[in-house]
Amino acid sequence: MLLGILEIHDPKTSTMKNTLILIALLIASVDTYSATYYVSLNGNNANNGLSNSAAFATIQHASEQIVAGDSVIVMPGTYQGFDFMNVNGTQLNPVVFTASGSGVIIDLPCSYNNVDGINIENADYVIVKGFNVQGMPRAGIRVALSSHVIISSNKCTDNFKWGIFTGFADYITIENNECSYSADEHGIYHSNSADHAIIRNNISHHNNRCGIHMNGDVSMGGDGVLSDAKVYGNIIYENGAGGGSGINGDGVINSQIFNNLLYENHASGISLYQIDAGAPSTGNKVFNNTVVNASNSRWCLNITDDCTGNEVLNNIFINKHSWRGSIVIAASALSGFVSDYNILTNVFSPDGDATILNLNQWQLLGYDAHSSVAASINTIFLNPGAGDFHPLNAAAPMVDAGSTTVGTVVTTDLDGNPRPSGAGYDVGAYEWQTLSPVSEPAIEATLQVNDSGTELVVVGMNPGDYFYWCDLNGKLIKSGEVSDSHLVLQKQNMPSGISILTVNPKNRFRCKSVKLLNF
Repeated sequence: MLLGILEIHDPKTSTMKNTLILIALLIASVDTYSATYYVSLNGNNANNGLSNSAAFATIQHASEQIVAGDSVIVMPGTYQGFDFMNVNGTQLNPVVFTASGSGVIIDLPCSYNNVDGINIENADYVIVKGFNVQGMPRAGIRVALSSHVIISSNKCTDNFKWGIFTGFADYITIENNECSYSADEHGIYHSNSADHAIIRNNISHHNNRCGIHMNGDVSMGGDGVLSDAKVYGNIIYENGAGGGSGINGDGVINSQIFNNLLYENHASGISLYQIDAGAPSTGNKVFNNTVVNASNSRWCLNITDDCTGNEVLNNIFINKHSWRGSIVIAASALSGFVSDYNILTNVFSPDGDATILNLNQWQLLGYDAHSSVAASINTIFLNPGAGDFHPLNAAAPMVDAGSTTVGTVVTTDLDGNPRPSGAGYDVGAYEWQTLSPVSEPAIEATLQVNDSGTELVVVGMNPGDYFYWCDLNGKLIKSGEVSDSHLVLQKQNMPSGISILTVNPKNRFRCKSVKLLNF
């Protein structure tokens, strides 16, 4: 604060008037500092919270101290949840809540609404990272009436309603989370007229209904649609015992759904429709997904009434059901519908399940001219029984069988490897990595990861191999030459969530990649 005298010259009287004024100068580099607060089981809310030795005892108390640019670091332990309301960060100075390591557990709901573990409401530019939220009466993490919030690398399990819920949350990013065992509904639920969502690189499994549910919900206000969503890189399995798709889209428009792996889901795979939304799901791009439905499932791709203008390219749609198939679309949704370069179960319906066609009949309607019927999954995937849906080998039918039309949207695969690799785009979520025109050896060990609790041991390498370890955005974490048959990574030094280890084997021709999970 600067208190000073401002001299003002009056030209009419040629006199000087001295005016006492108060000038408040906010100079970020001098007068304002971002604070980092700590929370610990050994803390006390009477402390100042500015170091681990002077930590607060509750996350809620810490949340009530912070302003834009401040951070809260929570040390390992089991805590009550918290709500953060009516305080905004900024793009350059977000508010950050982060767990220190994987041992930060929230098992009691926040005191504000007593149903959710973490509640972010009417607060923009907030980051929530690394928490393990379990057993909540409603949502593990809730974000409402907020924008530019990032929910990253959290584990939400055994919550009653949802793992992660958002309502009226524009520009939300939900990434690298694991959401599982929601007893009533969904792993991830994005709702209420919120646009520009990014939902990427999450694992959603064993939820009673959807893995990822998107619902415009016009009854709650707004236009009732979700536009410009990007849903990619997610692994979604064993959902839908109570109904609901692996990926549900109610009123999703002009969005992208790509590079997702869905398997053993018990209802539909991907659904585009209108029930609660303000408009049908239209203009979406469904590219390079691998969908393998369970034997008691519905259709792999379900498009209902008036959901027009959707593009479906480079996907694998395989259904284990005895008579349901790959694509069902309502007759009123056929306008602008594009489907091609897919690998498909040989069952289709162009009128909402009333008429059943095979691929030849379906092609006569103008669809999937360059597509093919899927062979047995054990003959095309590397190890489907273990959830590994990489191409079996360089001769697998998905290799180089895709369209380049997807290139403006899809530039990498689910592992983060570049597309295309080789003569063309592959079909499905994974791209076969071709590093040499020379045939690779017929037998080559794959990478395996053993988790001891404190470290990950990656085996299946040889001395002289070279590894690259990157996050899912392709940023290099570490690289180097392998000196043994295995690589040991201390989990405390690893980023939370999902990262990718790629090994370039010495004297071999194909890179091997493995997904590393640190939750």
